[in-house]
Amino acid sequence: MKQGVRERFESVIQQSDLISRDLSWLKFNERVLDQSKKEHRSLFEKLKFLAITASNLDEFFMIRVGSLYNYLDYEKERVDYSGLREEPFKSTLMEECQKFHEAQHTHFTDNILPKLPEEGITLCNISKLTEAEQKKVKEYFERAIYPMLTPMVYDGYRTFPILMNKLLIFGVVTTSPGERKDMRKLSFVQIPANIPRFFEVERSNSLMLVPIEEVIREHIVSLFRNVDIQSISLFRITRNGDFTLEETEDMDANFLEEVKRKLMERKTGRVVRIEIEEGYSKWMLNSLLERWKLKSDSVFHVQRKSMIDFTGLWQIVGNKRFRDRLPQMPDPVKPLSYQDEGRVEIFDVLKEKDILLHHPYNNIDSILDLIEHAAEDPGVMAIKMTIYRLAKESRITKALLKAAENGKHVSVLFEVKARFDEENNIREAKKLQKAGCFVIYGITHLKTHTKLLLIVKKDGSEITRYVHLGSGNYNEDTARLYTDIGLLTTNEILANDVSEFFNVITGHSMPTTYQNLITAPRDMRNQLIEYIEQEAENARNGLPAGIFIKVNSLEDSETIYALYRASQSGVTIKLIIRGICCLRPGRKGLSENIEVISIVGDFLEHSRIYHFHNNGDTRTYAGSADMMVRSFDKRLESLFKVEAPLLEKQLMNILSYNLKDNFNSYVMQEDGTYLAKHPVGDEPVFNVHKEFFNLDPEKVMEVQLIPSA
Repeated sequence: MKQGVRERFESVIQQSDLISRDLSWLKFNERVLDQSKKEHRSLFEKLKFLAITASNLDEFFMIRVGSLYNYLDYEKERVDYSGLREEPFKSTLMEECQKFHEAQHTHFTDNILPKLPEEGITLCNISKLTEAEQKKVKEYFERAIYPMLTPMVYDGYRTFPILMNKLLIFGVVTTSPGERKDMRKLSFVQIPANIPRFFEVERSNSLMLVPIEEVIREHIVSLFRNVDIQSISLFRITRNGDFTLEETEDMDANFLEEVKRKLMERKTGRVVRIEIEEGYSKWMLNSLLERWKLKSDSVFHVQRKSMIDFTGLWQIVGNKRFRDRLPQMPDPVKPLSYQDEGRVEIFDVLKEKDILLHHPYNNIDSILDLIEHAAEDPGVMAIKMTIYRLAKESRITKALLKAAENGKHVSVLFEVKARFDEENNIREAKKLQKAGCFVIYGITHLKTHTKLLLIVKKDGSEITRYVHLGSGNYNEDTARLYTDIGLLTTNEILANDVSEFFNVITGHSMPTTYQNLITAPRDMRNQLIEYIEQEAENARNGLPAGIFIKVNSLEDSETIYALYRASQSGVTIKLIIRGICCLRPGRKGLSENIEVISIVGDFLEHSRIYHFHNNGDTRTYAGSADMMVRSFDKRLESLFKVEAPLLEKQLMNILSYNLKDNFNSYVMQEDGTYLAKHPVGDEPVFNVHKEFFNLDPEKVMEVQLIPSA
């Protein structure tokens, strides 16, 4: 992009009161990449975070850049929060993506590759192996790889082959002996996804890793006999994976077929990115650009000394040989409100008090055990729950199947539109359906993102409803990595609210009101804005006022402008936003009283907490919803009020600890950039991802976010 054009675009961007969602997301991935650069991290942690940035960027191109191309290809108008229209915004976005791509690869080649030998790892090509090792590689190619490779030629007689999303591909330009060079043909050889990324050669004190593309490159001539190879180019494409399910009145077979059809379309969606290794055929690349209607800014060049697709680094991180090189997470601690965890019957405890779980510091087993006990307990009559993402070998599915076998009523809403988990969810849902469970495959035009569980149990003549409401998925794998909140309760007000909400989900019901539940798409945006405006009113009247919010993303413009107005009224506003933040903090006359931090570290921050001071009569909610248009308008979401004094103080303490962190925190600047937060002077290091393993109940009860008058 020319300098003058770049400056003009940047001026438009910085004049806007809102920050671009997509540009903000790239800043988030920069923070993840920064974790890979931290000196205190082991090499294997650095590899892990670099791999995460790569998978993040893949999804970004598939969904966000794919969505942008939906506007460009169909000539639909789109004005970004930055103030830029479709084409100027795409140019700006691609320039930022190119910078990030360069930063990834520079970090890999300059900081990671030189350190690998210190850990007994060498990335090498075949020439660095001994003769005996080269023989092993050749045998591996002939036995395991050669039979799986399919060269696909494209010429005047054959149609252009379907090249798969996110696979490494060799583009091979050939001519027949004696033919002119302009009679060349282009063939493609795709490397199947089920072949390991590296061929491993074990030595006594080291591990030699040969990238699979080098193994194939060495032997690719065996696929092109009696022709002249003009060039061999390694590349990878990313396709548009964004789709919106069309509304349908048929919620059974037709709906599932629609999902399956869209999943198939992902494989042939328009190409939005090409990654290509240096030394490529310019003729081949120009042919691809012309065919896929791409400009050069969508081409990402990779040096031979680096590698295409850093997600392959997971093979190193997950190698059993290096299992002890990754830091071990401390054992979970008992919840403050459930110190008898594992020693008493949870059904009995919940009749006496509520339990707040904070994962991964508290074990998810309390929830899993509750469902498993419910499946076997003869007094349990019904189990209802929503499912968004499940573990691959889910204890929950097994428990629900057991409950159905035991004659209990089981209702499950499986969200089959959960991005990239659609196939797994459809498979698990069908298992339950065959077992006699009542299964709902989502709501037509809405994605069900709320996390709810309801168990109905009869003890003699007494009926008790046990409820779990949470911010995280019912997934025992991610529960070890994501920070989430869960409330277990028999509170009748919340039980009534949840029962009503399930009736909305599974039937045709529209309750007039909920008492302690805020739901989307009906009420959530308006209710939150009402609470924000109440704080502004209190501040104008000279009363103490404060808003403290922790979410994954803040993007909804109506809510952002409400926060701006509250800031202008003098409300103290502190926001903990892990990822996308479209609000500008600290702008004079707009948002001087708003501070934004992002926490990126060992755990993925996934909990959502909303706290309003309300002149001392505090309102504290947790739940599944971020402050996004999709959360408020396009999803079934819920936020639940936490009233028990210890539990509310716990949520307030989570906010307080996050704001105190000076180890994983980044402070957002007015221009949308972030600065890492460090201890000041003699201030001790406060790592929030360690401190929650050492909570003091007495100190938790003393926490105050707004000092008392």
